[in-house]
Amino acid sequence: MKAAIYTQYGPPDVVEVREVEAPAPNDDEVLVKVRAASINPLDWHYMRGKPNFMRLMTGLRKPKRTGLGVDVAGQVESAGKNVKEFGAGDEVFGNCRGALAEYACAKESALTRKPKNVTFEQAAATPVAALTALQGLRDSGRIQAGQAVLINGASGGVGTFAVQIAKWFGAEVTGVCSSRNLEMVRGLGADRVVDYIREDFTTGGQRFHLILDLVGNHSPRALRRVLEPRGIYVGSGRGGPDTSGLAMLAGMAQMMTFLTRPNKKDLETIGELVGSGSVRPVVDRCFGLSEAAEAIRYLEGGHARGKVVVGVG
Repeated sequence: MKAAIYTQYGPPDVVEVREVEAPAPNDDEVLVKVRAASINPLDWHYMRGKPNFMRLMTGLRKPKRTGLGVDVAGQVESAGKNVKEFGAGDEVFGNCRGALAEYACAKESALTRKPKNVTFEQAAATPVAALTALQGLRDSGRIQAGQAVLINGASGGVGTFAVQIAKWFGAEVTGVCSSRNLEMVRGLGADRVVDYIREDFTTGGQRFHLILDLVGNHSPRALRRVLEPRGIYVGSGRGGPDTSGLAMLAGMAQMMTFLTRPNKKDLETIGELVGSGSVRPVVDRCFGLSEAAEAIRYLEGGHARGKVVVGVG
């Protein structure tokens, strides 16, 4: 089978598409015929081996595992003997390692059924980004209906989901993005949009019950000015300033960062939201498997609107 792999750390040029042996599923896994996968920041962190501490897990001098891609959508080719939920031909989406390939193995617990009214490309765009948005808003942010919520980085992969999920929870949503993305973010349901090129939301006077920060371009002291007294700041991914001493000085007691924890229950919740039309995956561009390196380079540039997808089959 063909797969996008990397055998050394570095820029996207280290990624190449080669013929490799197809994987075989373990007893609790299914073999997925990949129809689409999406690119996440995690992919370029793996590819570059940065931050350096990651190499303690991925390999000090070269990667132990050469496959890329963690979001997958496709059809079940075969299933391990302990798999009960899925059989050959079932359309699924979820999380795995090595999704940028014609076939990939995923645990049964990391997959759910793809809604029939959703394309493989849309499904592949969903898992990590939507789970990050859901868990950041619901679990860390403790979002409530009627709250004023700000999404900093509203036009990116996680941000486009966060705007819609916050609205689904009944919040009043402000989305921060660039000029060219204002109408897109407004079309996702944002009640107010802020062009960060022309306006600094930390000086506008409005206060928020919850800030989900996907960019991390403001100091804790500036953020404190626009949080309600019992407001919550949540930083995710590369978003989020230092949350230690400076945050304490700023008096921001409810300031936190979090890591996404994929789980089947939340993945099923996301599947229901997407299947019902309450949440719509936003796909910026779709590349072919032979263009995997270019897809990573494009996302790494930081200007993608929504998700970057790689179509496979």
